[in-house]
Amino acid sequence: MSFSQRQPEWHTIPAVALNHIFDYLDPRDRLNSASVCCSWRLSFFQKRYFRNFRFHLDVARDDQLAFFHRSMANLAKELIVVFDFQNAFHIQKMRRLLYKVARCDNIQKLRFQTHNVGLVAIGNMHSDHWAAIEQCFVEPLKLFLSRKRQPCQLLDLGAIEALSYYGHDLLKAMGKPQELLQLTLASIKYDPSHYPILTLDTTLLQKCAALQVLSLDYDTLCDELLHTIQVLPLRKLLIAVHGLDSEEHPDVSEAAWSNFSDHFSSIELVLTLVYAYEAIELLQHRVLRGNMPVTHVRLLFCEQMNAEALDWMSVHHSETLRSIHYVDSAYKHSNRMDYARHGYLRQDPFVMMAWRCKQLEEIVVHGYLMDPHNLVGIARLRGRQLKRLEVSMIDWSGAASMNAYNEEISTLLGQQWSPISPDKMPPTLAFDYESRDQFVYEMLRQDLSQ
Repeated sequence: MSFSQRQPEWHTIPAVALNHIFDYLDPRDRLNSASVCCSWRLSFFQKRYFRNFRFHLDVARDDQLAFFHRSMANLAKELIVVFDFQNAFHIQKMRRLLYKVARCDNIQKLRFQTHNVGLVAIGNMHSDHWAAIEQCFVEPLKLFLSRKRQPCQLLDLGAIEALSYYGHDLLKAMGKPQELLQLTLASIKYDPSHYPILTLDTTLLQKCAALQVLSLDYDTLCDELLHTIQVLPLRKLLIAVHGLDSEEHPDVSEAAWSNFSDHFSSIELVLTLVYAYEAIELLQHRVLRGNMPVTHVRLLFCEQMNAEALDWMSVHHSETLRSIHYVDSAYKHSNRMDYARHGYLRQDPFVMMAWRCKQLEEIVVHGYLMDPHNLVGIARLRGRQLKRLEVSMIDWSGAASMNAYNEEISTLLGQQWSPISPDKMPPTLAFDYESRDQFVYEMLRQDLSQ
């Protein structure tokens, strides 16, 4: 082979020259260049090219785990860990992984995502289960949180109920709580009617002087906590409601919410009811308050429509409410609202929301039979301010033309509109508990990240 025919020996370029070349490239070109040869790949994995890098790690994939330990552990700033909380092999891998994370100063944000949302019943967990959780999760997390050099900025426990009960211990372990920007302690309960209640020392939250996003179960809230967090620069508060225990948990007062809303005039407050079979009936009496600055409401699989609560919200939260999601199975008992019980309501509650709530931009309704005339009414009332109108169950029996309704609603909203077709209906409307858990989990995560 002649000299002119020989392949260029790219790997012989001096590292100093290669670094200068890489510095001139944009991230995409730099990534492509890293695949040329091993030498170029080594030059690619440098901290200055990964300053705010987020690494998504699936514990089930050994190749990803090996790659993380070998190349990314000292480069990623944010780590998202996907695993199955009920898989013993995953849990053992998590122990080694989290101890590695605790030693990497560059990792300041940690999120958990679990494949298996149908978690273990807390009351049935044996002492060895709790010991495994403490050894594999809590102890390494305490090491991670106790760092004072490059301290933790974000901790998301992935709505895992068993981990949320260590919220107090984890907050207490923080080396620099004043650097924490986001904390997620809300969970999905295995049994929404019977579960332990997490109590937090409010002074621990008070130390989180930079906290912007906080997610909690409703049971953790109290007047004192609402008062304490007013010193924080919160921009988003997410509250998950499961059960209501009148004996152990006093209702949050109207006065506490009044002081809170006066202090946080533009906060985003997301109220989510998750499998809250009992709490949904008492929503307007026990949870909602006139001065509660609710902006987003999620009613997820509560097995009934509390129309009085929706009507109450449309009256008292007309200045703040921006989004309402009602999602349930294709009605277990009846596809229609029980008008004998809600007889005083002459209008569909979603129509009343569209009329009264000046900021309403999103209405999502699955598992409740809508009247097409009411859908047109909603579109007329909100017009192009309504960015999303999503429904899947419509009673077309009294409608002359389905296409005519769709066209009118499309014109009023200023965008092409039609109901969700049966083949595209969310799997959550079926009697599939696993799909429902996953839907709820994704909703909680979506509200957290938006």
